[in-house]
Amino acid sequence: MLTAFLRFALPALLAITMNLHSASEFVLIDFTSGPSPASWQIVNDDVMGGVSSSRFQATTNGAGIFRGEVSLENNGGFASVRLRPSVRDVTGHAAFVLRVRGDGRRYKFIVRTDVDFNGVNYQQTFATKKGEWEEHRLQFEEFVPTFRGRVQSGVPAFNPAKIESVGFLISDKQAGPFRLEIAWIKAVKPAGK
Repeated sequence: MLTAFLRFALPALLAITMNLHSASEFVLIDFTSGPSPASWQIVNDDVMGGVSSSRFQATTNGAGIFRGEVSLENNGGFASVRLRPSVRDVTGHAAFVLRVRGDGRRYKFIVRTDVDFNGVNYQQTFATKKGEWEEHRLQFEEFVPTFRGRVQSGVPAFNPAKIESVGFLISDKQAGPFRLEIAWIKAVKPAGK
């Protein structure tokens, strides 16, 4: 029985894997079909005594919304949300493309390649235009290794084969409400490939 299963299932699984690595783009997260908002983990500055707040929820038009209020009290000033995606290897791709609608503030897209919460993360900043849907292309080689907001040197470059989590962070040193809608996140191959 197992042999019969492997004879039919293994080629299909290999085809899916090959398609992932041969397609010019791969949808990592699409809110029209999941993941549910409950899968996203909130991490705010309350882990160090701050009082910023945030939440993540789905909209009726197939987007996810990351929103809340940043407070600079008690040496705080950040809010974030993260998810462990079902596909964690985007080898052969060159960039993430995010389709977002923001509020005019600056956000960071964060990728972790280590399961350790206190490990290095890789981030890239993008600015939003208030109320406008935009696509931001974030090249892998431009991700900056950071630890607790400080740029790190002497650490390996971002490895697209080891994605443990992806997420969004707001830490622009401005108190007040924020709102970022996310339609999808894709991994894309270099142009012409």
